Amino acid sequence: GWRPARVIDVGCGTAVLAMAAAATLPDAMVIASDIDRVAVDVAEANVAINGLEGRIICLEAAGLDHDRIRAAGPYDLVFANILKGPLIDLAPGISAALATGGRAILSGLLSTQADSVTAAYVASGLTLNSRSDIGEWSTLVLQKS
Repeated sequence: GWRPARVIDVGCGTAVLAMAAAATLPDAMVIASDIDRVAVDVAEANVAINGLEGRIICLEAAGLDHDRIRAAGPYDLVFANILKGPLIDLAPGISAALATGGRAILSGLLSTQADSVTAAYVASGLTLNSRSDIGEWSTLVLQKS
């Protein structure tokens, strides 16, 4: 099956997605980034509490704007569980950061926002693989061909 080797959680918050990726993909290099320094501090503490130090690199960054994020790419898997506006703004950057065959999993958006977010990523060169709606929330999986 598909085993992503380079993973980034953009807008990581507490780093729960990055930790799940590190636990599920023991050979993967995982980066967790957030624009908020407090979130990065919480992410680092959670990584330590869960014994994942050395497995996850936590960085303060606006989206993908960090030298270490650029150097570690391209990514096989990008998580972004953030609001519609930042998701749309990050579409070109996430598309560019993905390796061929790489996938972006986007969540944190309302079902009513999914079409406009999808359109931004399709315009940036990705293909919609799947959309899952749970209540009023949507998750999108897109892929770079």
